Amino acid sequence: MTHDLFGPAPILPPKSADETIRWLQLYRSRRVGPATFYRLMTEHGSAGAALLALPEVARTSGVKNYACCDPMLAEQEYRAGMRAGFSLICAGSPHYPIGFARLSEAPPLFWAHGRLEFLSRPLLSIVGARNASSLGTRMARKLADDLGRAGFVVVSGLARGVDAAAHLGALPHGTIAVVAGGVDVVYPAENTDLAANISRDGLVISEQPLGLQPQAPHFPQRNRLISGLAKATIVIEAALKSGSLITARNAGDQGRDVLVVPGHPFDGRSGGCNALIRDGATLVRNADDVIEAIGTAKNERQPLSKQIESHETLSGNPIKETEYKPTVHPHQQKDVQSHIMALLSINPIAEDQLIRDLDLPSATVSAKLLDLELEGAIMRQSGGLLSRVI
Repeated sequence: MTHDLFGPAPILPPKSADETIRWLQLYRSRRVGPATFYRLMTEHGSAGAALLALPEVARTSGVKNYACCDPMLAEQEYRAGMRAGFSLICAGSPHYPIGFARLSEAPPLFWAHGRLEFLSRPLLSIVGARNASSLGTRMARKLADDLGRAGFVVVSGLARGVDAAAHLGALPHGTIAVVAGGVDVVYPAENTDLAANISRDGLVISEQPLGLQPQAPHFPQRNRLISGLAKATIVIEAALKSGSLITARNAGDQGRDVLVVPGHPFDGRSGGCNALIRDGATLVRNADDVIEAIGTAKNERQPLSKQIESHETLSGNPIKETEYKPTVHPHQQKDVQSHIMALLSINPIAEDQLIRDLDLPSATVSAKLLDLELEGAIMRQSGGLLSRVI
C-alpha cells in the first residue's frame, strides 16, 4: 500500500448513500482492518470493486470459503444510524479530523453523535486510572475545565474514574468521548447520564458497528483513536500495566506530545506516570504547564491565569472551581470501605472532602473510617487529613 508522509494515500469519500453502504460493507468484512481497507481501495479504485475482488484476495492468502459482510447487514446498520440521527464520517469528507488523517491506521469511517464542529477544534486528550483516587479525579476535572476555558476540546474514553472526571470538567466548553463499543452503547452503564449529556452538548464517536458491546480487544483499538485525534495526551494516574499507558505509548508512536501529572512513588496508580516522566515525557502540574508545552489553542503562548483573569474582568464574576462527585451506586454503598480505599491514596486529603466525594451521610463514612483506622488501612494526620497506608 502506498502512503504519503503522514498516513494512507488519499482517497475520495463516497458521494452517495449506496456508495457509503459499500464502504461500510467493506470495512465490516472479516479480516478487513484499516490497512487492508486502504490497500484494497487504492488497488481497485472503489469499495464496490474491492468487494468483488476480496474473496479472491482472501483465497490467494490461504483463507478458504471467504465471504464478505452481508450487504443487507451493512445497509441495516446505515439505515439504523440515519434514523437515530447519527452521522457516518468517512475518510476524505469535510468533517474527517486531520488528526485521524495523519494516522497510518486511520479509521476509514466512524459513527458520530453530537456536535461535529468539535472535530475541527484544537484537541487534547486526558486519560488515566479507572480506579482513580479522589485527588486524581479532582485533578482531571479541574485540568479539563481550565483547558476548556483556554479553547481546547478535551478527548477521553468515557471510562469511569479519570475519563469521566475529564468529560465532566470539559462538558461546558466541549468534549469528545471515543467509545470502544457502538456509538449507541454506553459502557460502563454508570456513565449513562454523562453519555447522554455528551451526545447533546459534546460528541460521541466510534468506529465499531452500532449495537456492539465492547470486548477486551476493542479497547486498544479505541485507545489509538483517543491519542490520534488529539495534539497531545495528558496522563493522570496510570499503573505500569494499564490501558492509559498504552494510550500514552500510542501517542508517542503517532508523533504526539505526551504530558504527565506525577504521583507519589508508593501509589501503584502512579507507577506508569512516573515511568513516563523518567523516560522523557513532559511533567505538568496544571493547565499553564500544558499550554507552555504545546502552545495555546490559537498558538499564542499566553498563560492560562491571564486568560481566566480576563474572563473574570469581562463577566464581573469570579470563576468557581468545580468539584468531582463520583456516582455511588447501591453495590458500592454495601461496601463503603472498598470505595473509601479506592478514593484514598498515599497523598493526604481532608476528611470533609472525602465525605463530599462519596456523597454519603457523614455518620456512615465516619464509622467506616474508624474501622479502617483500627485495621491499620488508613492513617489520620494533623489538620483532619486522611491517607492510605501503603
